[in-house]
Amino acid sequence: MKIMIEVLYMTLAFMAGLLLGTLFFGGLWYTVKRMVNARAPALWVLSSFVLRVTITLAGFYYISRGNWQRLFICAAGFLAARFLVIHLTKSKNPVQVQLKKETRHET
Repeated sequence: MKIMIEVLYMTLAFMAGLLLGTLFFGGLWYTVKRMVNARAPALWVLSSFVLRVTITLAGFYYISRGNWQRLFICAAGFLAARFLVIHLTKSKNPVQVQLKKETRHET
Protein backbone atom coordinates (compact mmCIF):
# COMPACT_ATOMS: atom_id res chain seq x y z
CA MET A 1 0.00 0.00 0.00
CA LYS A 2 2.86 2.35 0.83
CA ILE A 3 4.42 1.79 -2.60
CA MET A 4 1.14 2.68 -4.34
CA ILE A 5 0.89 5.92 -2.38
CA GLU A 6 4.49 6.79 -3.26
CA VAL A 7 3.82 6.08 -6.95
CA LEU A 8 0.79 8.38 -6.73
CA TYR A 9 2.93 11.13 -5.17
CA MET A 10 5.55 10.74 -7.89
CA THR A 11 2.90 10.86 -10.62
CA LEU A 12 1.40 13.99 -9.08
CA ALA A 13 4.87 15.53 -8.78
CA PHE A 14 5.51 14.88 -12.48
CA MET A 15 2.15 16.39 -13.44
CA ALA A 16 2.82 19.40 -11.22
CA GLY A 17 6.20 19.80 -12.92
CA LEU A 18 4.44 19.73 -16.28
CA LEU A 19 2.10 22.45 -15.06
CA LEU A 20 4.92 24.58 -13.66
CA GLY A 21 6.95 24.15 -16.83
CA THR A 22 3.99 25.03 -19.00
CA LEU A 23 3.41 28.19 -16.97
CA PHE A 24 7.10 29.10 -17.06
CA PHE A 25 7.88 28.43 -20.71
CA GLY A 26 4.43 29.42 -21.94
CA GLY A 27 4.83 32.66 -20.01
CA LEU A 28 8.24 33.16 -21.58
CA TRP A 29 6.79 32.66 -25.06
CA TYR A 30 3.96 35.09 -24.26
CA THR A 31 6.43 37.64 -22.88
CA VAL A 32 8.58 37.54 -26.01
CA LYS A 33 5.50 37.94 -28.23
CA ARG A 34 4.26 40.93 -26.20
CA MET A 35 7.69 42.51 -25.73
CA VAL A 36 7.93 43.51 -29.38
CA ASN A 37 5.03 45.96 -29.12
CA ALA A 38 5.42 46.98 -25.47
CA ARG A 39 6.11 50.59 -24.53
CA ALA A 40 8.55 49.51 -21.81
CA PRO A 41 9.93 46.14 -22.93
CA ALA A 42 12.58 45.98 -20.20
CA LEU A 43 9.94 46.39 -17.49
CA TRP A 44 7.76 43.80 -19.19
CA VAL A 45 10.61 41.26 -19.37
CA LEU A 46 11.81 41.90 -15.80
CA SER A 47 8.35 41.66 -14.22
CA SER A 48 7.54 38.54 -16.21
CA PHE A 49 10.83 36.92 -15.18
CA VAL A 50 10.30 37.68 -11.49
CA LEU A 51 6.73 36.38 -11.59
CA ARG A 52 7.63 33.19 -13.49
CA VAL A 53 10.60 32.37 -11.26
CA THR A 54 8.65 33.10 -8.06
CA ILE A 55 5.80 30.80 -9.08
CA THR A 56 8.20 28.08 -10.22
CA LEU A 57 10.37 28.13 -7.10
CA ALA A 58 7.35 28.22 -4.80
CA GLY A 59 5.88 25.28 -6.70
CA PHE A 60 9.09 23.26 -6.47
CA TYR A 61 9.37 24.03 -2.77
CA TYR A 62 5.77 23.05 -2.06
CA ILE A 63 5.88 19.88 -4.16
CA SER A 64 9.21 18.55 -2.88
CA ARG A 65 8.47 19.02 0.84
CA GLY A 66 12.04 17.98 1.59
CA ASN A 67 11.89 14.86 -0.59
CA TRP A 68 14.62 14.93 -3.24
CA GLN A 69 12.93 12.21 -5.32
CA ARG A 70 9.78 14.30 -5.72
CA LEU A 71 11.91 17.33 -6.56
CA PHE A 72 13.75 15.32 -9.23
CA ILE A 73 10.50 13.98 -10.75
CA CYS A 74 8.97 17.46 -10.68
CA ALA A 75 12.06 18.84 -12.48
CA ALA A 76 11.70 16.08 -15.08
CA GLY A 77 8.09 17.17 -15.68
CA PHE A 78 9.28 20.78 -15.86
CA LEU A 79 11.80 19.91 -18.58
CA ALA A 80 9.24 17.78 -20.44
CA ALA A 81 6.97 20.82 -20.50
CA ARG A 82 9.74 22.79 -22.20
CA PHE A 83 9.66 20.45 -25.18
CA LEU A 84 5.86 20.41 -25.14
CA VAL A 85 5.65 24.21 -25.23
CA ILE A 86 8.26 24.39 -28.00
CA HIS A 87 6.26 21.88 -30.03
CA LEU A 88 2.93 23.64 -29.46
CA THR A 89 4.20 27.15 -30.16
CA LYS A 90 6.22 26.28 -33.24
CA SER A 91 4.98 28.18 -36.25
CA LYS A 92 3.46 26.07 -39.02
CA ASN A 93 4.73 28.51 -41.66
CA PRO A 94 8.09 29.74 -40.49
CA VAL A 95 8.96 33.08 -42.00
CA GLN A 96 12.43 33.22 -43.44
CA VAL A 97 14.17 36.31 -42.15
CA GLN A 98 17.02 37.54 -44.25
CA LEU A 99 19.52 39.45 -42.16
CA LYS A 100 21.62 42.06 -43.87
CA LYS A 101 25.29 41.39 -43.89
CA GLU A 102 27.07 43.81 -41.60
CA THR A 103 29.10 46.33 -43.51
CA ARG A 104 32.21 47.81 -42.04
CA HIS A 105 33.04 51.40 -42.64
CA GLU A 106 36.67 51.96 -41.94
CA THR A 107 38.06 55.42 -41.75
